[in-house]
Amino acid sequence: MSVVTPTFNFHGQCEEAITVYIKAFEAKIGCILRYSDADERDWNTPLTEEQANYIYHAEIFIGEQRIMLSDILEFSLIKSTSLSLTVTFESSEEVKKAYEVLKEGCTIIYPMQSTTYSSCFVVLVDKFGFRWGLMTEQTER
Repeated sequence: MSVVTPTFNFHGQCEEAITVYIKAFEAKIGCILRYSDADERDWNTPLTEEQANYIYHAEIFIGEQRIMLSDILEFSLIKSTSLSLTVTFESSEEVKKAYEVLKEGCTIIYPMQSTTYSSCFVVLVDKFGFRWGLMTEQTER
């Protein structure tokens, strides 16, 4: 069976993003590997001292969903809002808590609101350029 794993790439902000996602989603760290810990044959450019401390490969878990993250050195990144991750919470309070963490430096796509299918729904692009949907599954019981 194939497994699809969302992968986020950064330019030196990966560690900061992991800290934010842990706070917003109570994410758990699976692993963190820095460039200084990896085999130098994996890339073909010399690293600055700062780059050696960048994240080469990391994994976090939001609930049961694994997400991979890394700092990319070789090429520029193009931000896109056409793909997003939606995190579904049990209550509107949990949505609001995650939103409070993610709202710094974000761009709101859909403001927080109640919809036909969700008692609390908001879509934003976080300060790292990733689009998130935060919502309850249905109206509150």
